[in-house]
Amino acid sequence: MSGIYIHIPFCKQRCTYCDFHFSTSYEKYYEEMVSAICIEIEQRKQEVVDEVVNTIYFGGGTPSLLKQEDLNLIFDTLRKNYKINPEAEITLEANPDDISIEILKIWEAEGINRLSIGLQSFRPQDLKWMNRAHNATESKRCIEMVKEVGVHSLSVDLIYGLPDLPIKDWDEQIKNVINYGVEHISAYCLTVEEKTALAKQVQEGSIIPSDEDEQSAQYLYLVDKLKSAGYEQYEISNFCLPGKESKHNSSYWKGITYQGFGPSAHSFDGKKRRFNVRNNALYMKNVNSGINYYDDETLTPVNRFNEIILTTLRTKWGVSVRSLISVQTPSTGFYSKVDEFSKKNWLKVENETIFLIGEGWLMADYISAELFAVD
Repeated sequence: MSGIYIHIPFCKQRCTYCDFHFSTSYEKYYEEMVSAICIEIEQRKQEVVDEVVNTIYFGGGTPSLLKQEDLNLIFDTLRKNYKINPEAEITLEANPDDISIEILKIWEAEGINRLSIGLQSFRPQDLKWMNRAHNATESKRCIEMVKEVGVHSLSVDLIYGLPDLPIKDWDEQIKNVINYGVEHISAYCLTVEEKTALAKQVQEGSIIPSDEDEQSAQYLYLVDKLKSAGYEQYEISNFCLPGKESKHNSSYWKGITYQGFGPSAHSFDGKKRRFNVRNNALYMKNVNSGINYYDDETLTPVNRFNEIILTTLRTKWGVSVRSLISVQTPSTGFYSKVDEFSKKNWLKVENETIFLIGEGWLMADYISAELFAVD
């Protein structure tokens, strides 16, 4: 088994653009949630008997809100019930305002060797309308503290395609992370998700999102600047210095098995996907009562074929035609589309592997959908 994902559904406040599963009123059931997650961890140990865990990822929500004793409890439960590789990559997502020298040392002592910090932007005006809990000064100071303590690997999140973000300001964002020597960068285009505060602001006209041309220009600029600075693009939205890929996230894209604990967490055993309920109260109640708190789906050959395309095409490793054939023989239409996109310089085929190239990175979702098998 590649890894374990733990979803911590706590946040100080609601960001305008976020549609992840979390709660800002978590304090009244904080201890019960931590206990329920530990119970789930223990209950599911028989699913992976004798398998070694190579990555652990605390996501959310905001895992950096966990108290020291509760983080320790979760780790104790994991180590008691699972075989964890001594060299495992252990990542914790954190917000800048939760970071201090003291807490960094606590995390390091616990075994956390990789941080993923949700910076999103260095511009004060962006952080304000996003309703982020941190400010621009904290964005920079947290990186300095991480470097001072010497955490093995640091990843930061940035968002492009923001309202009123000129290229010169986007350039400044990129220069900041390069100059700080950040090892890994995840850059995402702002997406207006339904039922978010941002969606309402866009509908009312108080926020005017950037258009596709601006988004594409900023993305291509990012790719070029990071490449020039020695970063490798190993997935559509992810860039790193040599050897600093996220092992955990890479396992998702490679189709390696993992377990997900906590409300809304997903799991994959190679044949079946499992989805924990997206409701904190129901999750805690059912875990404590021994009642089913998840749904699952057994993947058909068509499902698996399409997932391989969707997850691997977006990476530097590309789509192995042999891996597709192992689950279902591609249709003649599949090969026709590959040929069509190759002539457009969106794809290339080498050693029976299909790779995105050039503007194909911008067209990944469309290309994937065109290559999908149908029932």
